Amino acid sequence: MTYTARNRLGKWIVYGLLLVMAVISLLPLYWIFITSFQLPSYQNEEMEQPVSYVESDPPKLYPFGVVEYFSQWQKKREAEQAGQEQQVQFHEEKMQEVVRSTFSSYVYLFKSTEIIRWLINTIVVAIIGALGCILFDTMAGYVLAKKQFPGRMAVFWIILATMMIPEQVTLVPTFMIVQNLQLYDTLWAVILPGLAGAFGVFLMRQFLVSTPNELLEASKIDGASEWKTFIHVVVPLAMPAMASLGIFTFVAQWNSFLWPIIVLNDVKWFTLTAGLKTLQDANLANFKLLMTGAAVGALPVIAMFLMLQKYFIQGLTLGGLKE
Repeated sequence: MTYTARNRLGKWIVYGLLLVMAVISLLPLYWIFITSFQLPSYQNEEMEQPVSYVESDPPKLYPFGVVEYFSQWQKKREAEQAGQEQQVQFHEEKMQEVVRSTFSSYVYLFKSTEIIRWLINTIVVAIIGALGCILFDTMAGYVLAKKQFPGRMAVFWIILATMMIPEQVTLVPTFMIVQNLQLYDTLWAVILPGLAGAFGVFLMRQFLVSTPNELLEASKIDGASEWKTFIHVVVPLAMPAMASLGIFTFVAQWNSFLWPIIVLNDVKWFTLTAGLKTLQDANLANFKLLMTGAAVGALPVIAMFLMLQKYFIQGLTLGGLKE
């Protein structure tokens, strides 16, 4: 086997492994959406709530109701074109009921729960948290990368060491601070602890280390203040890293679950992840409804990733920059 053939074979093996890993990674997401479209086994007439399938009604691997409706409709259309419409039975009302049952959990979710308010709360928390992290982490990273002062590297390593501390260890002291500030059961209790983070400082510092010092010195020679230098020189240069940090922070705030359920008590202030927990009945886990809520919550993040995937991929490599 020649070198070219071995090289081509090696590439195909790598591509095959990546494809398998991609399929495995996407299976949970696919299962979420498919489960949300399953036909319910029975209806809870008292609450008019769509109940998930049971073991006697195994789920399909596709939205059965919608596919069946269009399949029957296509057969009817072909029969009409062939002049054999009497040989094909198409129960319009029955098939429409099947389609309505397929989307019943979505209808119930938006009509009978506070999911729209939860989505708004989550968007507010994620956007403010992302903007705060971009601002404060960029300033901290700039100082640690370009300013010379005693203990600079010690401060950086201390900040870096805090990344090794589990989140659960800081829950009690952070909760006490939030309670003393009288922020309990408000969105600010969720937002403030996430306005800066060690990972963001590390990411921005590693990126700004490679920024040419000549640009900063030229700005100061032109009479620019420290703040103007930061705004007009550092920020434009750091835009790719800031975009990556914003994406990471937005997704982390969007998916945050433990902290919101600790500091939020009123349902109207719940974020999406905390709100979905209320959909779980004490005696029955309504998987169809839970998966519907998870699907609704996943759509904005998927859309954002598709639009900003270039910055997301850049962010995965920025941490590898060295001084």
